Amino acid sequence: MDLIVIIGFLASILIGVSLGLIGGGGSILTVPILVYLLGITPVLATAYSLFVVGSTSLVGSVSYMKRGSVSYKTALVFAIPSFTAVFLTRKYLVHALPEVLLTFQGIEVTRDAGIMVFFAVIMVAAAFSMIKNGKKLQPESNGDDLNYPLIAVQGLMEGTVTGIVGAGGGFLIIPALVLLAKLPMKKAVGTSLLIIAAKSLLGFTGDLTTQKIDWAFLLVFTGLSVSGIFIGSMLSRKINDAALKKSFGWFVLIMGVYILFKEITGV
Repeated sequence: MDLIVIIGFLASILIGVSLGLIGGGGSILTVPILVYLLGITPVLATAYSLFVVGSTSLVGSVSYMKRGSVSYKTALVFAIPSFTAVFLTRKYLVHALPEVLLTFQGIEVTRDAGIMVFFAVIMVAAAFSMIKNGKKLQPESNGDDLNYPLIAVQGLMEGTVTGIVGAGGGFLIIPALVLLAKLPMKKAVGTSLLIIAAKSLLGFTGDLTTQKIDWAFLLVFTGLSVSGIFIGSMLSRKINDAALKKSFGWFVLIMGVYILFKEITGV
């Protein structure tokens, strides 16, 4: 087996570690690993990513459920409008966008570039909010005293953005749950994993009839990712909410800046 392929399979463990520790990072890590290290085509990699991230998040959410670190009401109220928005955005809005969004001094801004820049800006803004408030813990909440209409609106907005950029997951869900829904970081991670699992696995079913799935490869890759989420979940128990919240912010910031640099410079 080629060394780069071995590295690719080992890197899949990091997907689980990221999801278990911070409740996000799955999609952004999975697609590059599949494409650049394992030679999977981008379209198929996106489909595989949904299964890998969805399955890993589902397994990871179980440990958070056992610890009582999942707000089921919040997940339900957030998820229903989010799912609806993703479906409607992907079905109608994205396809309605022109290939060239605008031309500035002879430079064309394509739809794909515009979407990625939009995604990166959202990530950077969310990251700054998380870092700024990293030392300020939100009051503990059992999920019974929250503003559910506001959470539903957050889910609708997150689903719309996710539908536009075709990714997002925890990067958009975690800041919404922590900063606006006022959930403690660890409960937000557990709740986010449950939402991501449902969203990703439902999305994957749409690829079953359009993509040829190599199940042997996919199950091995997913198995390694699942092993990583146990590592991430154990690490999360040793890190307090403030440190975890701030670390998540820095991680999102680095990824957002990288995407901006890549799209603007074309490197």
